Amino acid sequence: MLSLGLQNLLSPMVLFFVLGLLAAWAKSDLAIPEAMAKFLALYLLFSIGFRGGAEVGHHGLSAPLLMAVGAGVVLSFGTPFIAYALLRAATRLGATDAAAIAGHYGSISAVTFVAVTGILSQLSLPYDGYLVAVAAAMEAPAIFAALLIASRTSGGAAESGGRGVVREVAVNGSIFMLLGSFAIGAITGQNGLALLKPLILDPFAGFLCLFLLDMGLVAGRGLRQGWRHLSVAVTSFAVVMPLIGATLAALIATLIGLSVGSTAVLITLAASASYIAVPAAMRLALPAANPALALTLSLGVTFPFNLLIGIPLYIAAASKIAHG
Repeated sequence: MLSLGLQNLLSPMVLFFVLGLLAAWAKSDLAIPEAMAKFLALYLLFSIGFRGGAEVGHHGLSAPLLMAVGAGVVLSFGTPFIAYALLRAATRLGATDAAAIAGHYGSISAVTFVAVTGILSQLSLPYDGYLVAVAAAMEAPAIFAALLIASRTSGGAAESGGRGVVREVAVNGSIFMLLGSFAIGAITGQNGLALLKPLILDPFAGFLCLFLLDMGLVAGRGLRQGWRHLSVAVTSFAVVMPLIGATLAALIATLIGLSVGSTAVLITLAASASYIAVPAAMRLALPAANPALALTLSLGVTFPFNLLIGIPLYIAAASKIAHG
């Protein structure tokens, strides 16, 4: 595991993320233009989604695919209840803030998903393409779980704010792009993949490095501005909760017989925390919650933890527990 961790830390993707963190902390004027950052995000989701769809198109629908999607939904819906209980027991956060944060930790980070797939490719560890569908399926259940928690603890106050959440989730850009590319890849199959190979395979690692540089800048600035929200208990939650999610996913992956690479991806998805789709939904459904707190935890603490320490740990664990 130590060897894998060092290999990950010295990979170009992680080093560019660290460069972004250092630039933000040093208050450098280094910046990725917003339009470029959006293009990079769209490209990465397009590439991952299309490749996953082409893989499913080649092999067809299968029982492992359906079981993996079901496992993802169960993890996404169930994890917020654990996160909420932990936050209420260990911190002084109010019920609304705890419910909003819990939703972030039940959902997934598309960027963390992209990062783990990039690292698996670097390690020549294959994973099943249908994990793209699993990632997409893990966005919404956590949001609904957070709203259920909030409505129960606030006497239904969250219900009026939750009316537009279904649409908010359904048209979220990252999910739309991921699922759309997945569908197109499934329709066009290996012929489509061969046609687009120079675009979606060869430049992937370089674009991922640039994107993680931008994420390092964003995370560093978020930490610099939001550190005042981070008590010891709240910060500890942002490290402990990913490990709880990872443990649950590891158990489920073992039960349904996922491969090493697919187990590593599912564990990483369960350990990640959303900072794109869920903040948008929580802003609409739970306006009383403090958005800076959830974003600082998910993007400023959990994302760097997963990228620098978590992913090597999850891959090492997958290699020990998963089927060949």
